[in-house]
Amino acid sequence: MDAGQDRRPSGGDGGLRSAVVVNPAKVADLDKLRRTVNDALAVAGWPEPQWFETTVDDPGRGQTEQAVKAGVDLIFACGGDGTVMSCVSALVGTDVALAVLPQGTGNLLAANLGLSTDLAAGLQVAVERGRRLLDVGAVEDQYFTVMAGMGFDAKMLEATNETTKARIGWPAYVVGAMKHLRDRPMRVQIRIDDRPPVRRRVRSVLIANVGRLQGGVHLLTEAEPDDGWLDVAVLTPRNLRHWLALGWAVIRRSGQVPQMEVFRGRTVVVTSNRPQPRELDGDLIAPGRRLHAEIRPQALWLCVPQPEDAPDLSDDAQSAGERGERLIEEARRE
Repeated sequence: MDAGQDRRPSGGDGGLRSAVVVNPAKVADLDKLRRTVNDALAVAGWPEPQWFETTVDDPGRGQTEQAVKAGVDLIFACGGDGTVMSCVSALVGTDVALAVLPQGTGNLLAANLGLSTDLAAGLQVAVERGRRLLDVGAVEDQYFTVMAGMGFDAKMLEATNETTKARIGWPAYVVGAMKHLRDRPMRVQIRIDDRPPVRRRVRSVLIANVGRLQGGVHLLTEAEPDDGWLDVAVLTPRNLRHWLALGWAVIRRSGQVPQMEVFRGRTVVVTSNRPQPRELDGDLIAPGRRLHAEIRPQALWLCVPQPEDAPDLSDDAQSAGERGERLIEEARRE
């Protein structure tokens, strides 16, 4: 990480120039959100941010590129997984930092930050300027910060009802998962770096940069977001009993998880015997027979709670949220 420290946005003695890329479909009251963010940043001594709304045709990448060209130091991604992933795709390799203001029901990156849907914590983390230079994964011309997947995980996302998600949050994914527990496995070949390929009958292959799932569940406890590696989880349950054993071991954070193999590499190519649903960071992409992911080391500046060198991105998130609430309250009194 030391090699990238000179790229850290500083902003001098004043506040940083920022922009908010917001998905209006994920926000109940956009005017209220705008006032809250603008006022809180003003109290922190930052200039008023630029605002960009996403569209169906452009879920955030174009707006982020426009903001970067305008000279901002930081982008607030305000929406769900799709909004965050689109912003990331425009920020990889730049000096511009990303701050997450989660509004969606999933938001895997926010879950790994420990921010849930806490707007106050997201703002406070940004103004305190805690930064971490993270790896990202590349799939075709898109990027992921948490994980890419083929098979069961993408089917679960596909089967999850948006209305149910809005009503009960992340447990809605359990409902989607139940619909596919008995699906037949897929035959895959997995090639990692220049090693010989392995062949398996699997339910899902997950390629992870960070190991935490929805609900705070750690699937891959060794995965770290800045170690230069992708961690690969190959899930092979064949029946409901296998699924229960796997889930229980993950929840208990057992050292060894049944029906799951773990690999590690910098380039991972998964090839299936038939087209499969695929996803990046909890957002569906086009189905296909192949999932080719590569690591991009130290490619994204991300705003995180302090301290910077903590192994868990969510370290200090709760106290950051408390400080953020005080910032918002002060802004309301101004």
